[in-house]
Parts: sequence; structure tokens; C-alpha cells
Amino acid sequence: MSAPGTILATPDQWSVLTGLGIALGLGLLIGIQRGWTLRHAAEGSRFAGIRTFGLLGLAGGLAGVLESASPTAATIVFAASALLVLFGYARTQQRHGGVSGTASLAALIALACGLLATQGEAQIAAVIAVGTTLLLTLRPQLHHWVAGLTESEVSAIARFALIALVILPLLPDRYLGPYAAWNPRQLWLVVVFVSGFSFAGYIATVRLGATRGTLALAATGAMVSSTAVTTTLATRLRDDHEHAATLISGIAVASAVMLVRVIFLVALIAPIALPTLALVITPAALVSLGAAVWGLLAARRAPSAPASAMALRNPLNFGSALVLTGLVMAMALLARWLMTWIGQSGMAIILAVSGIADVDAAIITIGGMPGGVFDARTAGLVVAAPVLANTLFKAAIPPMLLRSRLGWLASLPLLASVAAGLAMVPFILR
Repeated sequence: MSAPGTILATPDQWSVLTGLGIALGLGLLIGIQRGWTLRHAAEGSRFAGIRTFGLLGLAGGLAGVLESASPTAATIVFAASALLVLFGYARTQQRHGGVSGTASLAALIALACGLLATQGEAQIAAVIAVGTTLLLTLRPQLHHWVAGLTESEVSAIARFALIALVILPLLPDRYLGPYAAWNPRQLWLVVVFVSGFSFAGYIATVRLGATRGTLALAATGAMVSSTAVTTTLATRLRDDHEHAATLISGIAVASAVMLVRVIFLVALIAPIALPTLALVITPAALVSLGAAVWGLLAARRAPSAPASAMALRNPLNFGSALVLTGLVMAMALLARWLMTWIGQSGMAIILAVSGIADVDAAIITIGGMPGGVFDARTAGLVVAAPVLANTLFKAAIPPMLLRSRLGWLASLPLLASVAAGLAMVPFILR
């Protein structure tokens, strides 16, 4: 029993013990999943169980602790543990044959997580361990999903990975070109969003059917970019006239979600503008919702067609993404030009034009201004300007892509939404 006032462990020792505890826990976490999965395996056929995984995590943590005092000893502990994993896998495969490499890879990950946990990267180690456990748990669902993929879907996944995971990180994240108006990485994000929503809409439609898949894409995608969702649905509308009512309803849903999202964002970032903005945006959102309900009722009355009959030839549409990117570039350049020639006195015009491409940026700009620059009414109208301008911009996309009467029909809910918002302005200005 320690004497009164005796410190059982210094802060550094507690830090080491905590790291080792996390390392052991993460190893056990992965081990629980592996042990449960292989619970019916024959005796001696398992590569490793929960205790082995826990000890591997602890061994990795021990290597991390030793690294500062003796790098050589740390290397020996880590390398010996890794070699033990590889030897155990090879031995099990030799005896029983056909053993999956998943267990050995999971063991090496547990070892690495233990090392990270005692190297000041406990959060990263936890994310990796939990992600690994989740991935291992989803094995049946992933196998079922992969078995249902077509060749075109696999090709689309590879191409999307190329544009999102390879090209995007390589692009410079700085403003270039005339008036420094273009950020290559942000512009390529437009391509990533539109292409990603195109593929997500394709998968949702095949798996959920025309109506539910379209609405799922519209509602969730609009939380990120309603413009990208509108472009995706308008592109599908060009190839699939049979489900026009459903796709037009999806465009209206995306607009309504964007408008509601704007109200919440303004309440958090620029609350001074909320009362006036709500008077403009609420009627616009109600009109969009009404158009969405009309589209769904019209789709329900129309004769249904199986999902296989739908025009889903291209899971990943780059053409529409590049067209939208070009428009965003033009609007960004126009906004920078206006800022140069008009200056801060034309803030409403500048925000309206820049908000065509990025409504959030306009809201953040207003929210970041010092108090007293705008009164509540002016602030609300200044924020409403880019929101309505963005909706008008989206209304121009379907006619531009379709070049037919159907394109104008798809833009009607958006035009009606803008009209409902503008109709409130005279009452606000009284």
C-alpha cells in the first residue's frame, strides 16, 4: 500500500499506459469480429483468435513505446510480430489449404494500429481499426453487391475513382486565370459531384426503382449540390421520356431541399438575415414541394415500366459535368469582373452572380461581415438574391441539355419557385 501523497504514475507513464490500453483494445476489437466469423471453423484451422489479435495490438503498442528509447528493439518487436503473422498464415494454409488472406491482413492492421496508438495517433488508429472491423462485418453484403454488378457498372466505378481519387488531389488548390477567378480543384469538384450523382442515381434507380431511386438521389444529393443533381436528372430526362414526371419531380425536390437547407444555414451563420429571407424563400420552397407532389401524382397515374426498360445506358455521364463546369467558370469570371468594376457598393449584384455557382459562399460572406453593414431587411434581400439567381441558373440547365419542349417543362417548377419568391419582395419593401 502506497504512502499518502505518493504518485502511482507520472503523467508520461499514464500516457504510455493509456496508449498500450488502446492498442490492446483495438486488437481485441478486430479479434472479436474474426473470432465470431470463424466460430464454427474446425479446431486448429483458424489462423488466429481474439487473444492473438489482442496480443498483436499490444505488441504493436510495445514497439511504439520502445521506439523512443531503443529504435532497434522496437524494430525487432514489430518485425518479429509481422513475421509471426506471415509464418502462421503460411503454416495454416499448408495444413488446411484454401485459407483466406483476410485474417493475416487483419492481423497486420491490428499490429499497425497498436503502433499508431502509442505514437500519438490514437484517433487515427481507432478510425482504422473500426473501419477494418466494419469492412470485415459487411462481407456478405459486399459479396452480394459485387455479384450483382454489370461490366458497365464496374467500368464506371473505375472511372469515377480515377477522377475523384487520382485527378482531383493532383490539381492545384489556388486561384488562377483572368482575375484569379478559377480554382482548378474546386472546378473539378463540379465534375466529381455531377459524375458521382449520375452514378448514384443509376444505382438507386436499378436497386430501388424509378420513383424511389430518383427521390432518394434528389433529397440526399441536394444537401451537397442541388445544381449537380439538377444536371444529372436533366441528363437522364433527355434519354428517358417515359419517366419524365418522376424526373421533373426529382428536380423540384432537389430545389425544395436546397431552399430549406439555406434557411437553416442562414439561421446558423447570418441570423440577422433570417426573417426577411424566410418571407422570400418559404413561398419558393412551397411551390417546389407542390410541383414535386404534382410530378409524383402524374407518375403514379402513368403506366409503369420495369427498371430494365429505363434508359440507363451510361452510369457515369461526363458530358453534362463538363458543360456545367464551363458554366460555373463563366459565372465565376463574371463575378470577379463585376467586383473589379463595381466594387463593394454593388455587393448584392456581386453575391447574386457568384451565388449562381456557390450559394453557401454568398451566405458565409454575409455572415462574416461586421455588424451594421446591413440592416435586417437589406441583409435578407442580399442573401435572397444569390439563392434565387442559383434557382434561375438551374432552370436554364434542362432546356440547354434537352433543347426540346420537355426541357422547358422541367424548368417550370424552378421558374415558378423564383416567381413566388420575387412576388414577396414588394411587400417587404413597403
